[in-house]
Amino acid sequence: MKGKLEYPLAEQVRRALHLPLPRTLKRVEALHYMSEYKEEPIHNTSILEFAKLDFNVLQRLHLKELKALSRWWKNLYREVGLNYSRDRVVECYFWAYTAYYEKEYTRASMILAKIIAIIIMTDDTYDVRATLVECRQLNEAIQRWEESATSFLPEYLQKFYLKLMSTFKEFEDELKPDNKYRVAFSTKAFQILSSNYLQEAEWFHQNHKPRFNDQVKVSSVCSGGPWICVGLLVGMGDAATKEALEWALGCTDAVRACAEVTRFMNDLASLKRGKNKNDVASSVECYISEQGVASEVAIAKIGSLIEDAWKTTNQARFELPELLLPAVQRVANITISMPFMYDNKTDAFTFSSRLEGTIKRLFVNPIKL
Repeated sequence: MKGKLEYPLAEQVRRALHLPLPRTLKRVEALHYMSEYKEEPIHNTSILEFAKLDFNVLQRLHLKELKALSRWWKNLYREVGLNYSRDRVVECYFWAYTAYYEKEYTRASMILAKIIAIIIMTDDTYDVRATLVECRQLNEAIQRWEESATSFLPEYLQKFYLKLMSTFKEFEDELKPDNKYRVAFSTKAFQILSSNYLQEAEWFHQNHKPRFNDQVKVSSVCSGGPWICVGLLVGMGDAATKEALEWALGCTDAVRACAEVTRFMNDLASLKRGKNKNDVASSVECYISEQGVASEVAIAKIGSLIEDAWKTTNQARFELPELLLPAVQRVANITISMPFMYDNKTDAFTFSSRLEGTIKRLFVNPIKL
């Protein structure tokens, strides 16, 4: 192909063949295009200069946000004693950034990044630190959602639980009085996530391999996708209506598709990297066990389900009421981030060295003018 097409078109076609443009992160593609645009036969140098200036101005804001989030995380890590949890604050910010990069959505992006960090902490607490009894106690406290629930928690979970509650209160404090109700939706989504984390813990400790459909139903929620889809609306502007929050919490169409793409791509990556000792059976393993097929057949099945989820996402963008479209697009942005995070079946969130170059280009190194 490179023998027939000239640069930069050949490079653009190569990227599109690897990953279709509708599934490409806009800001990452913008980095590529700004370096290639000047090589096009017809280009406008003024437009290119303005594009670079705009990118650099936003980059300064993003770096400021990232520094603030890092301070928040370090304080949280120290107060709660999260030495067992993954330190992925930069990756959490990057994931939130895929939903919101615009200046006017700073609040939404920062709240979402903190929610993603809470997902990581809670996941690691259930998977790595807590015993099954402690998992049950923590879930009971989260369902009650009141300070008095700390009475039956061990000390390290008391600190964790109280910090969770205070963080949600901070979210409320950032919102206008008539928008504070949004945090209740986020709390409910977190409670649903916690219940499903407990279910996975029960399966693991019982050495139980669930049926495929049961596994997908639970593990899709445990991907964090459904809470992220609710959480990204908490700090959003007026477009985040009560109807949009109810739609997101209902985990239908595009939200369910986002969770499934996240879950399935993670499972395919875990198949390549190997499981952690506390991981429950993946969707691939459950399908192999239930259907009695080879791993190649199961992988192909998961791939087809990923494509079905993409179709659901696209269908939602065209068919849902106009009132919901701003929320649908932000949910789709999260779904679109998954092929980047799991490119070539590699989990860049957990093994983040692959993200390092992109993160530096997006948040640290300005574009030369």
